[in-house]
Amino acid sequence: MRLVVISNRVPAPTARTGAGGLAVALRDALSENGGVWFGWSGSHSGERTGVPSVVNEDNIAFTTLPLTLEDFDVYYCGYANSVLWPLFHERLHAMDYQEPYRQRYDSVNEYFATRAAEVIEPDDTVWIHDYHLIPLAAKLREKGVTCRIGFFLHIPFPPHDVFRALPERRALLETFLAYDLVGFQTPGDARHFGDALARDLGATVDLTTGRAELKGERVRFDHFPIGIDVEGTSLTALTSRSTQEGQRLTRALRGRKLVIGADRLDYTKGLVERFQAFEIFLEQHREEMDDQMVYVQITAPSRENVEEYQDITLQLEAEAGRINGRNNSIYWTPLRLIEQQVARDTLLGYFSLARVGLITPLRDGMNLVAKEFVAAQTVEDPGVLVLSSMAGAAEELAEAAVVVNPYNSHHVAEGIYRAINMPLEERKSRWELGMEALRRNTADIWRENYLGKLLDAPLSVDSAAVGLQTTSAAPDKA
Repeated sequence: MRLVVISNRVPAPTARTGAGGLAVALRDALSENGGVWFGWSGSHSGERTGVPSVVNEDNIAFTTLPLTLEDFDVYYCGYANSVLWPLFHERLHAMDYQEPYRQRYDSVNEYFATRAAEVIEPDDTVWIHDYHLIPLAAKLREKGVTCRIGFFLHIPFPPHDVFRALPERRALLETFLAYDLVGFQTPGDARHFGDALARDLGATVDLTTGRAELKGERVRFDHFPIGIDVEGTSLTALTSRSTQEGQRLTRALRGRKLVIGADRLDYTKGLVERFQAFEIFLEQHREEMDDQMVYVQITAPSRENVEEYQDITLQLEAEAGRINGRNNSIYWTPLRLIEQQVARDTLLGYFSLARVGLITPLRDGMNLVAKEFVAAQTVEDPGVLVLSSMAGAAEELAEAAVVVNPYNSHHVAEGIYRAINMPLEERKSRWELGMEALRRNTADIWRENYLGKLLDAPLSVDSAAVGLQTTSAAPDKA
């Protein structure tokens, strides 16, 4: 079996060092039997090219296309990240629906389908990833592609009362019927998807078996929790503790307990709310914590050309300045905001030195950073994860983490205090439970479970003639 992975972005062939568990798992799946990784190169051109760039390495054909600047602005920043991203994360106030966004989303998916269909062979297995490319299978079917096609959503799927805010939700849902298997991160996401198929399309849905049928077209769906490379992460963290960067952090801490957060800049991560919770923590325990701990928040810039993300940056900087202004002293700054990308190896070393990992998104599909924090801890002196109940990882790490409600600042503040003062034996016990959970769902297990079920799934009925309605259809009226 040759595997064809299609994603919005394709990593550079040489970019293996420092890659996360997901990227490594996909690359391993491709290299085992030979395969193609197809998608956007990350570069821009004046016009769409008709000839993909191909680089062969490690038994993989990295096959990429550029996007035009308009594609990037309207398809990627517009529909994908200003409509689908906030909608699927239940942040309707951030949703900016514009008809040209939808049209460009459809156009780019058509562009990808045209070029990918030239690469796909009849016996291939195609695995499409994430919200940028939901209609892609339907478009491939229209071009005569009949092989197995699977899809995996890396973000949450929202409840129906939220999903119904999308003007063309029925048309978008119909494109899912072109897949043989649709994968989600949690059971709740899978249930929401099945509920949408039933309520919006009138499909016959069996939530127990994860099967749906509409007018002779069938699709299977299920949840497949994404994991990490547990042993690799642990080894990297241990090694990074002793590097120059790890030693510098140790010296800078001067014996203080480290509370650390690491997030991509996004309104779904609950960063402003997290800072407010930390302020409450300081107000309640100022004398006890004076010069005894420091909170470092690493925030990687993201989507800097989107106005709402610019606003978050300004809010965080203002909150950090205000909190430090009210609580610092000549010898202690309690909160340090780092607004830059930190290399993964270095970050894992930081995690291993931390007493508390503070991961409190308002909504998250899984949150692999939370899993990496657990894997990065040492057996002798493990830190404690404070984790949002709204992250997918909370289901697996409920016994290991201090689970908090990210919308309740006092609850988060209590979680920080509990974690930073947790006795060693309890920390060890929780960490062991966390490692057991991580080993049950590694990146490799996730990949094997998904592909195994995809290969067992029956092919779609009359795939070559599916002719499904795509998002080029007019918006729904209700």
